[in-house]
Amino acid sequence: MDGIFQTTLRYQMTIIIPVYNEEENLDRLISTFMAYFAESTTKSKVLFIDDGSTDHSFKKIEMVCAQEENFEYIKFSRNFGLSSAIKAGIDHINTPLTGYIDADLQTSPFDFERLLNQMDGYTMILGYRGNRKDTFSKRLQSKIANTLRRYLINDGIIDTGCPLKIIKTAAAKKIPFFDGMHRFIPALILLQKGSVKQVNVQHFPRLAGKSKFTLFNRSIKPLQDTFAFRWMRKRYINYAIELIKLKNVNINQ
Repeated sequence: MDGIFQTTLRYQMTIIIPVYNEEENLDRLISTFMAYFAESTTKSKVLFIDDGSTDHSFKKIEMVCAQEENFEYIKFSRNFGLSSAIKAGIDHINTPLTGYIDADLQTSPFDFERLLNQMDGYTMILGYRGNRKDTFSKRLQSKIANTLRRYLINDGIIDTGCPLKIIKTAAAKKIPFFDGMHRFIPALILLQKGSVKQVNVQHFPRLAGKSKFTLFNRSIKPLQDTFAFRWMRKRYINYAIELIKLKNVNINQ
């Protein structure tokens, strides 16, 4: 698999950015992150996940990764979807913290500082869009989906779709993923007996490109996935080991 991975532990956080046909946003996204890296007190890097883009997104990603050390990439062979992109990112992260943001810049990387300032004592810090700058239709669909999810699984999360999150990587790697489970990351952290805090973050209108969400994947699909989560939660295995002693075993015997 092609890619450029910085393995040094001088980085404290890797920020996953899924990309699917976002070439119109990438120049602004990259320049914004370079400004953020220059100001942040937490040494971070970006891991782009190109989710089978059919425009020139990957060319822009490949170029910046060749020129700037704080950018890396994974390129999918085709479009696999958001849950797969997030899982691929988590699987390849080697920093203590895992960040997440969307490529459309409707949230700001500078707000990672708000989240990082609250990180002590928590497994996950996530943003919520207190003053959301989307159309009435999008806001209504999300409000209905969030309300139904909270009612059905009682996770207490205000805005699970907010694309600004930081998770301790050790906990992120334990998340059981299947299609649609990106909507339930906070609930899955709570299922691990982790702790979650919510922080109000800025939200901006989309300035370029097109949203990949429709009525189906913003409202109907989340409801279907909520019932899938309820089924999984009843069967989730969670245990704590007090003592362990293992001896070498030759598996070829």
